[in-house]
Amino acid sequence: MSSKTVVITGFSGNDNQFLVKTNTFDVSITNSVSGDSAVGPSPTDYLLAGFAGSINAVGLLVAEELGIALQSVQVEIVGELETKKAKGIPTRSRAGFRKIEVVVKPVSDAPLGLLKQWMDEVKERCPLRDNLMNTTPVSLTLLKEYKQHDAA
Repeated sequence: MSSKTVVITGFSGNDNQFLVKTNTFDVSITNSVSGDSAVGPSPTDYLLAGFAGSINAVGLLVAEELGIALQSVQVEIVGELETKKAKGIPTRSRAGFRKIEVVVKPVSDAPLGLLKQWMDEVKERCPLRDNLMNTTPVSLTLLKEYKQHDAA
């Protein structure tokens, strides 16, 4: 079994930002849950951007394996987000996206049948699509950090 552990660390920062450090990059995310801030991308923007990036990355791998020459790939994603629950407004709806629609537009001279095979393989192998489509165990732990006081 092959796997990779991905680790990120985030900190609340100034100016309504959440600062995330990955192994090689620093990312700034606005504290707006639903993307209604002009300060920067929201967590939901990053989720959908990551999904689009994952489709692109897997799409390039699969195209190479199938011998498809891709000049470019455009991925359009529209997500309908429930915002009431996150804002503390009573609702019976889930807190996340109600639906996500994805349109993939490859620029290629490959025949339509081969592009359909390519898309089926991308859907099967895209890790973020898998996580959005299926339940993934998530553990959320609270850890209180105590300040040590000197004995007087």
